[in-house]
Amino acid sequence: MLSNKVIENVLYAALSKGGDFAEIFVEDKYNTNMKLVGGLLETSISGRDFGVGIRIFDKLNSIYAYTNDSSEENLIKVAKEAAAALQSSKIDLTLNFIKNESRNLSPVKLLPRTITKKDKLDLMKKGYESAKNYDPVISQVSVNYLDEEQNILIANTEGLLADDKRVRTRIAVSSVASKDGEMQQGYHAPGASMGFEFFDKINIEEVGKEASRIAKTMVYAEHCPSGVMPVIIDNEFGGVLFHEACGHGLEATSVAKGTSVFCDKLEQMVASPLVTAIDDGTIPNEWGTLNIDDEGTPTQRNVLIENGILKSYLIDKLNGRRMGMDSTGSSRRQSYKFAPTSRMNNTYIAAGESTLKEMISNTEKGLYAKKLGGGSVNTSTGDFNFAVMEGYLVENGKVLKPVRGATLIGNGIKVLELIDMVGNDLEMGQGMCGSISGSVPVNVGQPSIRVKSLTVGGRKGDE
Repeated sequence: MLSNKVIENVLYAALSKGGDFAEIFVEDKYNTNMKLVGGLLETSISGRDFGVGIRIFDKLNSIYAYTNDSSEENLIKVAKEAAAALQSSKIDLTLNFIKNESRNLSPVKLLPRTITKKDKLDLMKKGYESAKNYDPVISQVSVNYLDEEQNILIANTEGLLADDKRVRTRIAVSSVASKDGEMQQGYHAPGASMGFEFFDKINIEEVGKEASRIAKTMVYAEHCPSGVMPVIIDNEFGGVLFHEACGHGLEATSVAKGTSVFCDKLEQMVASPLVTAIDDGTIPNEWGTLNIDDEGTPTQRNVLIENGILKSYLIDKLNGRRMGMDSTGSSRRQSYKFAPTSRMNNTYIAAGESTLKEMISNTEKGLYAKKLGGGSVNTSTGDFNFAVMEGYLVENGKVLKPVRGATLIGNGIKVLELIDMVGNDLEMGQGMCGSISGSVPVNVGQPSIRVKSLTVGGRKGDE
């Protein structure tokens, strides 16, 4: 992507005004986004994006610059302009770029850009038809298709030279059910770090049916009552609550600034002894898996919380300097236009020993949140508010009826402490996570869990 000689000259230029570390990040990305609405192709965008980012450290300070002009002359110019902002004494360097041995955690059989748009569209139409024909109550269906091939090269003044190819494929079906002026949405969006062979692994028609099943169930549901009650949160995408309410607080992005509720809590009890939480960037072909992070550090399995005790944070190179800790292979960015920082990969609560059936049978009156939707979180306090896309009332140890309009309101650390049952049915769900380094693919996961007391927002008077 760039010759070693060009890289060397650019890194020398980056430290021409001082600084003690410089890094170059080169990206060549191909992607396709297609959207089908009402059975008709509404959007079809394919493109290629190429660019270079240059980052310089001076002790605990950093500066980042990027460009889409990869000529040596321009890269040296950009590096010198970035360096001028540091103005400390120049240091001598000897650069030796020895390419790291690469690993391939996510093998790809069919590169998506070798597949015709017609084949991709035919697949989308199958998902559309299965969703639209699920039931007459389904009034609207949209299908989104995404694939991405990202080729990167990373080099720095510590002698690192590493490259990687990342391929991801995803399909998303959104269904709307309408009845008596009411509308409810269902959504299902599986994805993986795989090529087009991903669609041999999943059944696209079942994806469409699942989105419509949720929409139909909820449009016939009654309004959820409000109150404080036990809440059973299902597996897979239920893990988005831990990801948002706790995971972001474990990223060095906030810990190093002292704004996280988890600051200074290493080796302290922060959750129920039943809870072990992990972020693992090495799970083969999973949506958030990387061979190396966006600083060139190999990803790893990071145990964040073990039997309720806080064991680790997610750390990138710069915030690791600020914290006096090593990188955990957790540095990520959306593209060359963003400086990297600590982010999650595949984050999940580990499996326990209970079953979902046991959780329900041991709940006298509560809510079963089968599918969570969007939410908001204050990472400095851990306070959150999450919508329940699909929910059911539980009474006398049985699922009673579906309810809509429920929200889960609480605090991340308090919820961790109040988990009193953890299931044996761990599954992963796919999502996109936004932060200061852009939007990146992440897995969220968990087994089914029960929180013994949580505020449920709903409609008063429906109790």
